[in-house]
Amino acid sequence: MSNEKIKIQVLGSGCPSCKKLYELTKQAVQELGIETEVEYVTEIGKIIEMGVMQTPVLAINDKPVMAGSVPDKERIKELIANKSGDSAPEQKCACNCGGSC
Repeated sequence: MSNEKIKIQVLGSGCPSCKKLYELTKQAVQELGIETEVEYVTEIGKIIEMGVMQTPVLAINDKPVMAGSVPDKERIKELIANKSGDSAPEQKCACNCGGSC
């Protein structure tokens, strides 16, 4: 990874899924050896500002890259390593069933 500073946020309501994404993201950042803090944002206004209506949200450099599910740690590491903040966020169905409905 380059030495440029990366901003990583997990946005959510404080539910168990949001907390799990936050913990997995912190672990992913540590395993990648990135020196940055993972910010946990629970302000609903900030979530809406990003244009996503499902939580949890993983945002990189103020752009959502994943919303509505908790991927495994390897996927989180891929998203961070690719800094894929320019792409549309991955979204699952609103019921959080993992997309099976």
